[in-house]
Amino acid sequence: MNPATPALVEVDRVRKLFPKGSGDDLLVLDDVSLTLRTGEIVSLLGRSGSGKSSLLRIIAGLMPASQGRVTIGADAVEGPAPGVAMVFQTFALFPWLTVLENVELGLEAQRVEPGERHKRALAAIDLIGLDGYESAYPKELSGGMRQRVGLARALVVHPKVLLMDEPFSALDVLTAETLRTDLLDLWHEGRMPISSILLVTHNIEEAVLMSDRILVFSSNPGRVAAEIKVELPQPRNRLDPTFRRLVDDIYALMTARPTGKAMPGLFPGTGIAMLLPRV
Repeated sequence: MNPATPALVEVDRVRKLFPKGSGDDLLVLDDVSLTLRTGEIVSLLGRSGSGKSSLLRIIAGLMPASQGRVTIGADAVEGPAPGVAMVFQTFALFPWLTVLENVELGLEAQRVEPGERHKRALAAIDLIGLDGYESAYPKELSGGMRQRVGLARALVVHPKVLLMDEPFSALDVLTAETLRTDLLDLWHEGRMPISSILLVTHNIEEAVLMSDRILVFSSNPGRVAAEIKVELPQPRNRLDPTFRRLVDDIYALMTARPTGKAMPGLFPGTGIAMLLPRV
């Protein structure tokens, strides 16, 4: 990716605080800045609770930042952002609507004419591999098929930016791998009507497998601790020594213990954060 390419999404020194019942507000994100450019997949990688999903919602305009600024193109995000679609971790389908009706929902909200809405929804369903299930209800589908519906619902509005909040974490290993591979195939074949993908994950291998860049988040509060470029050619092989070495380097970075004094009564290397040796 050419660094001279104009930023599609720009996050500038964003902070997010949540009020608590008593005492100081909870600081979830602190001084977070990042860019997302056209034609790239960027992963936000970090432990659970590091503010990654909150940042995604701020970019989508689903919640405001306490401080800082988010722009998409030349427009500041001050509410639900046009040109952005989101795939959630928990499918988020309406159980009383069919697959087709769930996919059409975003177009209906945009007041797209019914004939055009129907045509685009069928095309999106076919694209993600659910042709023939248009009349099925979510309860009749497997977890992987439900997530494909969520993906079709996001793609049908032709967004510039696709935000994905741990989209494979609720699926079994084989289903997640199939959906992940299908998504990458569609992306590299240029068949998805999107410009960039921003993916939240805590799976290191998933981040290395999919991403052009990885932003590693620290916790309490969430900050961008490191930016890693992944320059391996696609499709990537998990068994490739370079792939394994990059995964191990990121793991070491994420599990490095901060330097400082040990707690009274403990000697260094013990306690709840103790790392076990490899065997």
